[in-house]
Amino acid sequence: MTSSDFSLHGAIDLGARRAAAQKQQQQRPASGPSEDSSHVIDVTDATFNTEVVDRSRSVPVLVDFWADWCQPCKQLGPILEKLAREAGGRWVLAKVDIDANPALGQQLSRMGVQGIPFVAAVVAGQMLPVLNGAAPEPQVRQVLDQLFAALREQGLLPEGEEADGVQEPAADPLDVEAEAALQRGDLEGAAQAFGRILETRPNDPFAKSGLALVDLQRRTQSYEPAAVRADAEARPDDAAAQAKVADLELVEGRVDEAFDRLIAAVRRTSGDERETARKHLLSLFEVLPPDDPRVTRARRKLASALF
Repeated sequence: MTSSDFSLHGAIDLGARRAAAQKQQQQRPASGPSEDSSHVIDVTDATFNTEVVDRSRSVPVLVDFWADWCQPCKQLGPILEKLAREAGGRWVLAKVDIDANPALGQQLSRMGVQGIPFVAAVVAGQMLPVLNGAAPEPQVRQVLDQLFAALREQGLLPEGEEADGVQEPAADPLDVEAEAALQRGDLEGAAQAFGRILETRPNDPFAKSGLALVDLQRRTQSYEPAAVRADAEARPDDAAAQAKVADLELVEGRVDEAFDRLIAAVRRTSGDERETARKHLLSLFEVLPPDDPRVTRARRKLASALF
């Protein structure tokens, strides 16, 4: 597997994050609890028809069939939950524990599904297979993007609108230009567009993250992943070697693993090696929004490792 197997833009998806942030600012009251939990629900044999089938007539529902003993389920589940929260109501994630809900588990068997995790989309009462098995975050994003694009083409979702009927916030033309350049792999064009954004909005987190993303992709394009990983395994105390693998892990959407690798290097090393690991970790933080919970957790771990 090489770094080109994954879409870095899909792994980080700055445009989707920006749109979600704008929508939350428009819709969220000044105070009060978050409603994110309504985007991820637990479903049982008894509630499936109401919570999934009936609900799917107004908003798409993705159903995650899982079990506690299933390790791939534990990898895929948090990715789906994260994407459901980011979607902000455009679709709902329904989680089904097949051990606790044998009738739904038997229905899967009748459909010919051989194993879990299995993810299906229910739209207008109809179930469509989406994923069978775990996948990294960029691949899951790509599959869902393709799914919803197909649903819009078939007239099952409103064109140009959120599934919940709320108009998407208008995008700044420079933001669109920068994001489009990233998507087509034009790193130079993306860097220039993000630079122009910062000329007018010097502290814009979208542009800062975008430039960090461009730098990361430029680095990883020169890596031979197998050699980079072998080098890091052979030299666990070499901060530069660990930093390269952390870059690859971030590209692959394995954000926590990338951060934890460098935090571990900070703990193991001292002097210049420790400083190299610390500074590289801080540079990777820049790729994500500052309020991303994974960044918050990693900052706490870094503080503990340093002090």
